[in-house]
Amino acid sequence: MQIRYAQPSDRDPIVSLDHVATLDSSRVDLIDRAIASLICLIAESSGQVLGYGILEHSFFSNAFISLIYVSDSERRKGVGSALLNALVERCDTPKLFTSTNESNTAMRSLLVRAGFIESGVIHNLDPGDPECVYFKSIY
Repeated sequence: MQIRYAQPSDRDPIVSLDHVATLDSSRVDLIDRAIASLICLIAESSGQVLGYGILEHSFFSNAFISLIYVSDSERRKGVGSALLNALVERCDTPKLFTSTNESNTAMRSLLVRAGFIESGVIHNLDPGDPECVYFKSIY
């Protein structure tokens, strides 16, 4: 498996593996902007996109992992960890934040294993499923 910046030719494979993107044009817009801005990484093996992640630098002047998504067939195989580590390595601010739904126990566990700590909760984004914010000190 290799991690690299997504290119325009990766757009359709990314959209195809992301079940949200297949239903929500705003997710496709996010993917397009991330690829164009060179803030989208992909994990691939044998030319197949396994997952992707997006690292923005607009969260109160800090880095923010806005999304990590792994193909259903590739989950629990280290793809998410590899993407998370690559995004952490590319962080150029002293603080790195991310968030996930409270119900996403797999992601929450991954973040804790990677040294992130809970930093707060945001209610009212997804009804009945609060957003848990995580933090990691980089320096």
